[in-house]
Order: sequence, then structure tokens, then C-alpha cells
Amino acid sequence: MSTPNTPPACYRHSGAPARVACTRCNRPICPDCMTTAAVGFQCPDCVQEGKKSVRAVRTVFGGRVHDGRPLVTYTLMAACAVVGVLQIVIPGFTQDFSMWPLRVAFFDQWYRMITSGFLHYGVVHLLFNMWALYVVGPPLESWLGRARFSVLYGVSLLGGSTLIYLMAPLNTAHAGASGAIFGLFAATYVVAKRLQFDVRSVTMLIVLNLVITFAIPGISWQGHVGGLITGALIACAYAFSPERYRTLFHVGVPVALLAVFVTLTVWRTEQLRSLITIVSS
Repeated sequence: MSTPNTPPACYRHSGAPARVACTRCNRPICPDCMTTAAVGFQCPDCVQEGKKSVRAVRTVFGGRVHDGRPLVTYTLMAACAVVGVLQIVIPGFTQDFSMWPLRVAFFDQWYRMITSGFLHYGVVHLLFNMWALYVVGPPLESWLGRARFSVLYGVSLLGGSTLIYLMAPLNTAHAGASGAIFGLFAATYVVAKRLQFDVRSVTMLIVLNLVITFAIPGISWQGHVGGLITGALIACAYAFSPERYRTLFHVGVPVALLAVFVTLTVWRTEQLRSLITIVSS
């Protein structure tokens, strides 16, 4: 039993004397449990409860505001750089993981539709795409938040691969992050338009890259156009969906696009396999 001259024990550490009381719950706390608050000190339990009650700050598009570092952008750049090194040091690595429609259709190598987006044909190809990602990635990631930016990038990549599978010659291999980056180009235009920014520079960027795409032989226009269309659709869902149905549109549109890509891929596979069956018979 405490005497008037004996301080009460800390509610978390029974052997430690409490010098103050938590300003939120009024329980006695020792120096080890004291956390400075706006007024006085709070106990660890009240500090945790306070953190839960504070809503995360979000951007105008619903993404969480982070510390400003474009973590996803830098991670994607690092992944492409690592894969670029593997292409150099491992014989046959590029051939084994590039987007080759023939292999997808007849050997069930679906993974190529994803892995090809991290491969590049030479250092110049890699540096050009990484420069583009470095330019458009950070502002988009900041506006959309990391989760939405990641979805935009990944689904745009698959959109490019799907159009390659549907329209490119079967015996040609494709590689590069360009499909995903074209998706970022389109999203940058849409987001800038929504924020009422001047879009002339990004419009020129898109037009210039499309001209290069169709003017230079050997460039996979299917991957670029597929990524561009996909990125535009997702960005429109992010930027112009009614606030009341924001979550529905932000989740539903990418999921619906993935479902379309899977359906088209399965249909194309069955079509190609049936053609081979007809020819062989």
C-alpha cells in the first residue's frame, strides 16, 4: 500500500515508480513509458491508439502520400538493370525469357508475357527506357501513390504483351519495358489533364515516340500501342471516376482489363493450335 510520500507504480512496470500520469488516460507511467505529446506525456497504449485514429493523407487520386521517394520507380529500374546484367553473363537468357508468341502458344510459356518487360536488346535500349522511366515515373508515383502506380505499370506491360501475342508475327521475339512505359506516357497525359496542367510537352513526347515506333523497322509497335491504350484506360479510371465509386473503378477497371487480356490470350492460343491441327491433317 502506498503512503502519501511514495509515488504510485507504473501501470506497465509494477516495480518502477511513476512520476507523471498519461494526459489521455490518466494512468501512472514511469520515465521509460513516457512519450512527449502536445500537452504533457502519453503512455505507449494511448500513443498506439492515437496512431490508429489518424487517417492516412491521400492524394487527389486516392493514393497514399509517402515520404517523396519514388520507391517503385527505382525498384523497377534496378530490376531491369539486374536483368540486363543477367542477359550479358548467362548465355541464352534473353531467348529463354523474351516475348516469343510461338513459344507462348505451343509450349505454354505464359511467363514470357511478363518477363519480356524486363529484358532489353543492348545497353542503348536499356538506357533509353530507363531514362524515360526516370523522367515520368516519379511524378506519376507521387500523384497516384505506390499501389496504383504499380498496378498501372504492371497491367500496361501485360496490355502490350497481349497485343503482341494477337498481332505480331509468331516467329519474332520481343523484349523491352516500352509497353509499360508507353502506359506511363498515356497516364501522364490523363493525370496532367485532370490537374489542369499544360499537356503540350507530354503530347509532343507521345507523338514523337509513336513516330519513331512506326518509322524505324524492327520496333514492336504492338507492344507500344497496347501499353499506351491500357495506360490511358487505367488512368482515366483513376482520374475521372466519381468519388463515391472511386474504389470500385480503381480496382474494377484494372481487374476487368486483366480478365480481357486473359480471355484474348486463351482465344488466340486456341486459334493458333487449331490452325496447326488443320494444316497437319
